[in-house]
Amino acid sequence: MTFIADRLKRIKPSMTVGINVKANALRAEGKDVLVLAAGEPDFDTPHNIRKAASDAMDAGKTRYVPGKGTPELQKAIQSKFLKDNNLNYDLDEIIVGVGGKHIIYNAMMATINPNDEVIIPAPFWVSYPDIVLLAEGKPVIVQCPENQNFKLTADKLEKSITDKTKWLMLNSPSNPTGSLYSKQELKELAEVLLKYPQVLIMSDDIYEKVIYDNLEFSTIASVEPKLKDRCLTLNGVSKAYCMTGWRLGYCGASKEIIAAMNKIQSQSTTSTSSISMAAAVEALNGPQEFIKDHNEAFVRRRDLVVNLLNNIDGLSCLTPEGAFYVYPSCKGVIGKETQEGMKISNDEDFMTYLLESEGIAGVHGAAFGLSPYFRLSYATSDEILKDACRRIKRACEKLK
Repeated sequence: MTFIADRLKRIKPSMTVGINVKANALRAEGKDVLVLAAGEPDFDTPHNIRKAASDAMDAGKTRYVPGKGTPELQKAIQSKFLKDNNLNYDLDEIIVGVGGKHIIYNAMMATINPNDEVIIPAPFWVSYPDIVLLAEGKPVIVQCPENQNFKLTADKLEKSITDKTKWLMLNSPSNPTGSLYSKQELKELAEVLLKYPQVLIMSDDIYEKVIYDNLEFSTIASVEPKLKDRCLTLNGVSKAYCMTGWRLGYCGASKEIIAAMNKIQSQSTTSTSSISMAAAVEALNGPQEFIKDHNEAFVRRRDLVVNLLNNIDGLSCLTPEGAFYVYPSCKGVIGKETQEGMKISNDEDFMTYLLESEGIAGVHGAAFGLSPYFRLSYATSDEILKDACRRIKRACEKLK
């Protein structure tokens, strides 16, 4: 006899959360582990944002707030969309959730009927397919190989659309690859989507402000305004503003979808914290100059790691255009054996080997839907990154 719902048989625990828990448990045991699995900046939340939260508490803003967001936050989000993305959303086309993941969950639960299909380009963020499965939908995984810079092409998109397709999920810059869709690439996808009015588009723009090399960010709803009513444009404060623990995401979408998401939210979390909302107002409206400083540090770290990894026999690594991850290929070590006789059959074996032999915690590529790769975060110090790459090189040299 079990008390657990059958629907949980469809999904797996979050792989990235699980690896971080395992790595931190090893650290607690006194093991020397370098954790490069976390998807969060290593910088502190800026002082002005923390002060806004403190001021809100001092002012007694600790009571229930509207689930969709306080009026001040909704207006800040509305202004952000217009200023940064040239997207004009009414206030009843905006909702605030408990992080970006919560926005995605609410959107899928509010729109998916059993066996509706959701197109997910791989590599993908680990939670996309499982959220779709929880909503009784069907993830349709489309492989986007390295020679396409891990991006979905118009041709592959069109071949994946059926009469059951409900959503397309896009993530740019990408977690795990850092690939950024250009305006032209989004135009090509939009031309396909205009032919299929039943398909909604989720644009996960959470890394919008973490881009490099003077590249330009574009989101599909502004590239093709005819698609705006079918787009859910997702963002949040966790990555650019170093607020992962504050748990606040938001989106703009049609009134119908926002109302449906709000209905679900009203019967679950109701809202995120009133203090997080106050802090997010300051994040969106306050000084933005620190983002440039953070990105300069990320570029330096990115270049350091890419160069070091590309000098390790058996590994190769493209240069990411945004976010703060590398997604190197480990194809050259597959099939080799450890000194203890364990065969490296896949990228999961390789990451297990790195963790057990050298204390490197990363995430294997199969978790993101495309092998043989692995993801490392470079949102940490130069010294830790150099040490990590030295350990990875040493581990690879021991393979035979």
